[in-house]
Amino acid sequence: MKLFSSSQLGPVSLKNRIVMSPMTRNRAPGNIPNDLMAEYYGQRAGAGLIITEGTSPSPNGLGYPRIPGIHSAAQTKGWQLITGAVHARGGTIFIQLMHAGRVGSVLNLPEGAELIAPSAVTMSGKIWTDSQGEQPYGTPRELTSVEIKRTIDEYVLAARNAVAAGFDGVEIHGANGYLITQFLDPGSNLRSDEYGGDAARRNRFALDIADSVSAAIGAERVGIRLSPYGVFNDMSGSYAGIADQYGDLAAALGKLNLAYVHLVDHSAMGAPKPEAATVERISCEFKQAGGGAVILSGGYDRDRAEADLASGAADLIGYGRPFISNPDLVERLQSGAPLAVPDQATFYSPGSAGYTDYPCLNQ
Repeated sequence: MKLFSSSQLGPVSLKNRIVMSPMTRNRAPGNIPNDLMAEYYGQRAGAGLIITEGTSPSPNGLGYPRIPGIHSAAQTKGWQLITGAVHARGGTIFIQLMHAGRVGSVLNLPEGAELIAPSAVTMSGKIWTDSQGEQPYGTPRELTSVEIKRTIDEYVLAARNAVAAGFDGVEIHGANGYLITQFLDPGSNLRSDEYGGDAARRNRFALDIADSVSAAIGAERVGIRLSPYGVFNDMSGSYAGIADQYGDLAAALGKLNLAYVHLVDHSAMGAPKPEAATVERISCEFKQAGGGAVILSGGYDRDRAEADLASGAADLIGYGRPFISNPDLVERLQSGAPLAVPDQATFYSPGSAGYTDYPCLNQ
């Protein structure tokens, strides 16, 4: 089966086409990666490619409790534990750079940090804080043009730190309603300067980050994740011109010769399904302009994955929640063994329960 065949991703050889998708797990007290996380990722090194949980390039981006960063020396050193564990088991690992933007609470941020966004638009709903339980989302402060440039520089520093920590590459998180998506979406970006207004200007933040990070560490080690039509974190979903906007964005990203574009579909969890024609257009525009692989993720089983690989719709297939409860997911998929069901109650709780205690079949 093609799913279990080797593949080339830029300069990196992958032992199969199965990707462990990024998943927030909230196991980094003090926002510093640790031994427990090294055990977790090491257990799952059978994946062709591991993409880590969202990791903030800035103190301002740490919107959730206990998520890791990669903007300090201590964090960079902590991530060396994880890359070492994965590489020791023959795995490949990219770090996902995720700035939460307005998605957060100041109660989850370190001293001196603040919620920032393209515009001062507050999210609906509440967010968990370790100190005061559930609290309403905070109102972000609108970034100035100078601060936008500074934020882009933070992504660059984070990417360089990632290379120093031993990562094989980075994934820029431009999906799921976080800072980059907040710039892409006209519902959260009300600016009228060079980073807001029409679709081309709303695309600029994502493109400037991708360009700057590529210049710093090499485009062949840079991927980006996108979620067209996504509604997670108060995004608009479908809006006028979205297909053209994402098609143009994909073409511009392809011209940068990025290693991959990663397209996520959350319909398996009840979200609207992305328009198939737009997904295909993004993939084609990206590749035709010079981009590398296409990763598709969202609700895949083995047969659907194999079909999309065989048709050429995807080069790699991402699996999320199945990796939580099946550290040996690759072996289970290959043998047709049943998959263990994850415990949702422990998705985001601290400690090893529901994190590193799921057994492999041979255990």
